[in-house]
Amino acid sequence: GALRVTQEPGELQVTAGDTVALECRVALEVAEGEALLRMEWLRDGALGVLCVTRLIFGIPLPPSPCPRQAPGAQLAWHPPRATLSLPQVQRNDSGRYLCRMTLEI
Repeated sequence: GALRVTQEPGELQVTAGDTVALECRVALEVAEGEALLRMEWLRDGALGVLCVTRLIFGIPLPPSPCPRQAPGAQLAWHPPRATLSLPQVQRNDSGRYLCRMTLEI
């Protein structure tokens, strides 16, 4: 099956101290309720993968903390939307963030 991922917003400017929510939407051309996905949020530079989890397409995942690479960050899944929340962003949080979804077999 096909997997299509779109990310919003394409570009975002915020002030230090703001909370930021980055989203990606997933569209599947398979039996959605049975699809197992690997979701990763990556950041350019040395940080690499900020958050990673496995999920079933149709089952929501409440906000959960990311590992220590992204202190305070939370990951949530409300099909078909994944959200990475970054509280109290600082200048060193700037960069390109990428939502990567992989359909697992």
